[in-house]
Amino acid sequence: MDHSDSAAPSAASVKRDTLSLRAFSFSMYSTQALLISYIPLYFMDQGFSAHQIGIIYSTGPFISIFANLLLGMASDRFQTIKKLLTILLFGQLAMISLLFPVQHFALICLVMTAFYFFQTPMNPLSDSLILLASEHIKTPYALIRIFGSLGFAISAYLFGLILKGLGSDWTLPLGLCTISITIALSFFLKDYRGSTRKIEFSGFFKLLRKPEVLYFFFIILLVSISHRMNESFLAVALRQMGASDSQVGLAWLFSAVSEIPVLFLMGKYGHKFKELPLLVFACLMYMLRFWLASVLDDPRLVLSTQLMHSVSFGIYFSTALRYLSQLIPDEYRSSGQAVYAVVWSGLAGLISGTVGGYFFEHFGRSSFYKMGAILALLSAILFLCKHLFGRK
Repeated sequence: MDHSDSAAPSAASVKRDTLSLRAFSFSMYSTQALLISYIPLYFMDQGFSAHQIGIIYSTGPFISIFANLLLGMASDRFQTIKKLLTILLFGQLAMISLLFPVQHFALICLVMTAFYFFQTPMNPLSDSLILLASEHIKTPYALIRIFGSLGFAISAYLFGLILKGLGSDWTLPLGLCTISITIALSFFLKDYRGSTRKIEFSGFFKLLRKPEVLYFFFIILLVSISHRMNESFLAVALRQMGASDSQVGLAWLFSAVSEIPVLFLMGKYGHKFKELPLLVFACLMYMLRFWLASVLDDPRLVLSTQLMHSVSFGIYFSTALRYLSQLIPDEYRSSGQAVYAVVWSGLAGLISGTVGGYFFEHFGRSSFYKMGAILALLSAILFLCKHLFGRK
């Protein structure tokens, strides 16, 4: 019998619940490490071009817009997150299995679209579960979510070593393993109830009529496109430069590990600094990072620029969410978060996958990264203008 909602939980049950959530986060993010770092290389070895890989990857952000809204409403309607996570994982398992026999580009796009339908709602749903759980088990969100970052970092490196030894044909079997382990761990999770907020669709339109909100989301879109361009094509870029699969894994290990201390520090001390100057700084760090990636020719040096993920993404992501919470009144908070998720994951991913893929293929890696640097610089200028001339 689950007493997680009624009685105060015992120390043993708190320990067990915390361990279950941490193990689930670790395992879930190890699948993401495979998806971001090695599935593009798998498709590359199957003979697909950079533009085609970009199209395959842009199906995810496109379907995520619908999947996130649908699963968010389902979670409110049926008052469960745990069961939805398990269903989504079984869907992922089925789609990865379907990739084995499929060779045709159009069919691969179809299967990957279905896969992303089951994969993209995992993060917001698991974040909601951790946030609800943290009230019951008295463990801060960051101290559970950090195991996701560790899972991503360690898996990205380990999978690189495994695939270097066995070849990219083992990419899909590895995916089946990580998803199966995550399914097994999902049965140990509990459903925690809290004041679940429904997405108010009327809130969307009231929000989007405010010029300062539109301006903010426009800049967020620019930063997000440059961030997603790097995320989608880093593995392909490194491979073109002659990097091994284990070096690609190391690149993702660097970025995932580097963000951990910065996210902690931002949680602890970030409130002492104004948001807009911090966002200007983060965008300038993005610009420097992508400009370096455009001029360096040694894959080991490009790999080391991933350490700048800490001062670009780490500062940007936490500060943007903090600024958003001040920009938007409380009654529209969930609508604002939903718009943010659609811009950050959906629109930016769609544009970076399709346009970025075309750009990478026709103009080369250097021009591709220079374009990312220009978008980041433009974002920094717009945030600075908002800080200097915007109304308080």
